[in-house]
Amino acid sequence: MEKKFSTGPVFMAACAGMSFFGVTMLSLGPILGPLNAVVDGANALPSTMSIGIIIGTILFGPVVDKFGYKWLLILASICALAGVQGLATFSEIGLLHASIFTLGLGGGILNGETNALVSEIYDDNKRGGRLGLLGAFYCIGALLWTLMNYFIPDFRIPLNAVSAVMAAFIISFFFIAFPKAKPQENVSVKKTLGLLKYPALIMFATVLFFQCAFEGTSGNFTVQYLSNVGDMDNATATLAMTWFTVGMLAGRLPLGNIMGKLKELGTLYLYLGVALAGVILFFIEASSVAAVYTAMVLIGFGAGATFPVVLNFIGGAFKDLSGTAFSIALFIGLCGQSLGNKFVGMQFDGGHYTNLPVTLIVCVAVIMILVPLAVKVSRK
Repeated sequence: MEKKFSTGPVFMAACAGMSFFGVTMLSLGPILGPLNAVVDGANALPSTMSIGIIIGTILFGPVVDKFGYKWLLILASICALAGVQGLATFSEIGLLHASIFTLGLGGGILNGETNALVSEIYDDNKRGGRLGLLGAFYCIGALLWTLMNYFIPDFRIPLNAVSAVMAAFIISFFFIAFPKAKPQENVSVKKTLGLLKYPALIMFATVLFFQCAFEGTSGNFTVQYLSNVGDMDNATATLAMTWFTVGMLAGRLPLGNIMGKLKELGTLYLYLGVALAGVILFFIEASSVAAVYTAMVLIGFGAGATFPVVLNFIGGAFKDLSGTAFSIALFIGLCGQSLGNKFVGMQFDGGHYTNLPVTLIVCVAVIMILVPLAVKVSRK
């Protein structure tokens, strides 16, 4: 069949969508404090955003497989734009909840859809590297959002600036040709549910379960850990998360070239080894600012390969229903993030702060064990 789209513009549209998701995931971090100062109940907003992300993650797969990518990308981006603008405009808690839910819904769709889109437009030789580069744009969006809020005290100014950039990209999406929907005979409820019977998909999804637990717990509890174990002030501890993002960006930019030399499994073990070294340094030198920042760069770098590598395997194995397969895997991954946060939160409530690095080490070890087993099963 003749290809009726240009890969370059489609890939750049996906990168723009992924950068929007980077802003989504870190949207509340810099502004929750100022919101709490003027709005009662703002601390409940992250939970509302999580619900939106989960719903978006569940919905996107069957929709893109049946109807294609273009209009869902536009709709999801509009949802993200509406959510960002709502945060900049409203001060009533109900409207803020509606805004952050809409932002989460759009972000959840964008995360899954852009990964599925890039997986579809590239062949097996290029898919993994392009997924890594796509993931780098998540880091770029997150990093730019964090830096804007660091240098601009009034959080509404960065929100309005992000809204303007989003609007410009949304307009450009209308003029880009995207891949068509899957043949309708490939898309049915029976085939969608049938994906759950494939052990390889469930095993890869379980890898993402532990990867999301790793990223979620390190992202949400590092500051508290450093404040209590390393005796750091809040500003110094918070800056550690910026170094995590810098490390992940540095890891994802060369991922395609490294995969070309070491293949998928070799690359993943190299990155996980770096992450493990970072966690150990984080554990034994929690009171040294230089050591902690170095550790966070290593942890971020090492965490950067798992999603692109695993999604590359899934995209290659389930081409007929790639969107739905990604939806299932990412949903299970989000469950890992939720349960990981719950577990570590309970440990922190009991004063067991050193269980954070222990949890991170367990997650890395399980991923190292599961991935080759999942690859072996998928090749059957």
